[in-house]
Amino acid sequence: MSSITITLPDGSQQQLPAGTKPIDIARSISPRLADDAVVARINGELHDLTRPLEGDAQLQILTSKNPEALEVYRHSTAHLLAAAVLELYPETKLGVGPPIETGFYYDFQRETPFTPEDLEKIEKRMWEIQARDLPYERVMMDKAEGLKKYGAEGAWMKCELIDEKADATFSEYTLGPQFIDFCRGPHVPSTKRIKAFKLLMVAGAYWKGNEKSARLQRIYGTAFFSQKDLDAYLNQMEEAKKRDHRKLGQELDLISIQELAGPGLIFWHPKGGMIRKVLEDWMRDQYLARGYSLVFTPHVGRTQLWQTSGHADFYAENMFTPMELDDAEYRIKPMNCPFHILIYKDRLRSYRELPVRLGELGTVYRYERSGVMHGLLRVRGFTQDDAHIFCTPDQIEDEIVNCLQFATDVLTTFGFEQYEAELSTWDGGASGKYDGAPEQWAMAEKALRNAVQRLNLSAKEMPDEAAFYGPKIDVKLVDAIGRKWQLSTVQFDFTLPRRFGLEYIGEDGKAHQPVMCHRALYGSVERFFGILVEHYAGAFPVWLAPVQAILLPIADRHAEYAGKVRDRLAAAGFRVEMDASSEKVNAKIRDAQLQKIPYMLVVGDREAESGTVSVRNRRHGDQGAKPVEEFLAALGNLVSERTPYE
Repeated sequence: MSSITITLPDGSQQQLPAGTKPIDIARSISPRLADDAVVARINGELHDLTRPLEGDAQLQILTSKNPEALEVYRHSTAHLLAAAVLELYPETKLGVGPPIETGFYYDFQRETPFTPEDLEKIEKRMWEIQARDLPYERVMMDKAEGLKKYGAEGAWMKCELIDEKADATFSEYTLGPQFIDFCRGPHVPSTKRIKAFKLLMVAGAYWKGNEKSARLQRIYGTAFFSQKDLDAYLNQMEEAKKRDHRKLGQELDLISIQELAGPGLIFWHPKGGMIRKVLEDWMRDQYLARGYSLVFTPHVGRTQLWQTSGHADFYAENMFTPMELDDAEYRIKPMNCPFHILIYKDRLRSYRELPVRLGELGTVYRYERSGVMHGLLRVRGFTQDDAHIFCTPDQIEDEIVNCLQFATDVLTTFGFEQYEAELSTWDGGASGKYDGAPEQWAMAEKALRNAVQRLNLSAKEMPDEAAFYGPKIDVKLVDAIGRKWQLSTVQFDFTLPRRFGLEYIGEDGKAHQPVMCHRALYGSVERFFGILVEHYAGAFPVWLAPVQAILLPIADRHAEYAGKVRDRLAAAGFRVEMDASSEKVNAKIRDAQLQKIPYMLVVGDREAESGTVSVRNRRHGDQGAKPVEEFLAALGNLVSERTPYE
C-alpha cells in the first residue's frame, strides 16, 4: 500500500497509508480533538473529515473555534432541513441551501405555502433525523447521468445548477438512504454533530433572485455549536424586533413609505426631517473643516455620460430604465461620481491645486428588486454623503488615511465604539468583470494596505469583492446589541480618470492623469439613520433628538409660565415643545416617555413662583427642581459635547 506524507500546522510530519481519513488523524492526535472536529483544511481547501486522503497534504483540523467551521456546520444544517422537508412533504422540489452570515436557508418549490405550524413540524423532524446519527457521505456522479437522474425526478432546479456549474463528474451528498443532493460540500461527519439549531421564518424568494423566474419559498434558520450561543442569538433577535426602525419609525412619526408613491422611496416626516437636518449639517460642517468643497449636481444625465463612466455596461441592472427627452436619452443617476468628475474637468488643473476634494449630499436612485428592499436599509432612492478626491499618485495614500480617520470620527461621534474593516481586492483579472491594468490594481491595493497599517486598523481581506473600477475598504460598525452593519466605504479608482481623460499639469509642465478616491462615510443618510434608530432604540442622544425637552404644565393656569420657559429654551436654540392638553400630568409624562423625549419639564405653582422647572429624565426619572438657567446650561453642555447618553 502506498504511503502519503501529512504535514501538520506545527510543522511535524506523519507517514500514513494512502486513503487515511482526517478524522482518524485527529483521533490519533487527541480523542477530544476528534470529538470537536468539524472539517479539515487540506492544502488550503476545506475537506470532509471522512473523505480519504489521496496524496501528500498540508492538514489542519478545524473546530468550533474556526469561523470557516461554522459555515460548514450551518451548510450541513441546511441539508438537514431539506431532508426533513422531503420526508414530510415529498412533492417539494429543492432549490439551493447555503450558509449565510446569520445562519442558513433553503429554497423550496411547493404549491402549498408553509405555515408557522409547518415550521414546527419540520424542526421536530430535523431533531428526529439528527438523532439517527446519519452520515453525510460524498459520492461522485457523471454529469450526463446526473442530469438524467434529476430530470427523471422533475428536479429542474438541480438540473439547471448541474448544467451550469458541474464538471464532467460532480459531487453529491447523501443523508441516509433517502436523501441525496447535488453539492460541492464539505459537511460535518454526521447529523449527531449538529447540536443547536432553530428555524426562524419562511419568506418568498425567486429562483436565482430573478423576479421573472419561478417563485419559491425560503425557510430561514440558524445554527450554533452550543445551545448557549443559540439562546444568546435568539435573545438578540428579540431585542432587534423591539428596535426595528420600521416599527419605531412609525411609532415615533419619523418616516414612512407611501404605497401610492412606490416601494423603496422614503418620506421624511417633520421629526425625522429634523434629525436628518442635524446629520447633514454636521457632515457639511465637517466637509468644510477638513478641506472639502461643497458641490451640488443634477439628478439625471444623458446616457452617453453613463456609457463614458462604464456604469451603462458594468452597473446596468441596478439603473432605472432610460427616459427619452427632446435632445437625447437620459438616465436618473445611480452615482454622483461622474458629475463630480465633470466639475473637476471643467477647467485645466495644476498640481498646486491638488488634492481637489469635492463633497455632496447627493440623492441617487438604484433599481432594487422588490424582494430585497427593507425599510431604510435597502431602498431605491437615497442620499449619499458622497465625496471624490482627485490627487497625484504620491498623495493618494495620505488621502486614504485621512478618509479612514474621518470614517472612525463619524462612528465615535455618533456613539459607535466598536468597528472593523474589510479590504476588498480583485480576482487578478480572471473573470473580466474588473477594469484596469494589473499594475494599477497592484499599486491601488498597496496604497490601501499601507493606509490601514498606518492607522493600526485591522482589516480582513475580501478577495474578488472589489468595485469594478478599483479596490475598496469598507468599515463595519457594531451596534448596541452586537450586530454588524456595513457603513463607510473608501474606494480607490484609476479607471474613471482614464475614461474621462482627466489631467493636471505637473511640476514638469506636462499633463498627467490624477488618481481618484470615492468616499461615503454615512454610506447613505437613510441607512445610517435606520441604524441609529435601532442602535438607540429610538431614544436618540439629546443632540440628535427631534424634541430635546417638553414642557408639561400641571394645570391650565400653569400654561403661561410653561410657555415662557419654552420660549426661553427655543430662543437659546433648543428643540422644545409644550403639552398644553387637559390630560393629567402623569398621562403627559407617559406620552412623552413613549415619544422618547430626553427631558420632561413639569411646572406647577411652586415652579412658577420660584422660576424653576421640575426635571424628569427619560432614562433616570425625577431629577428634582432646577432653575431654568441652570437646566439650560446643562442641556447646552450635553448638546455641544454630543454626549451619547444623558
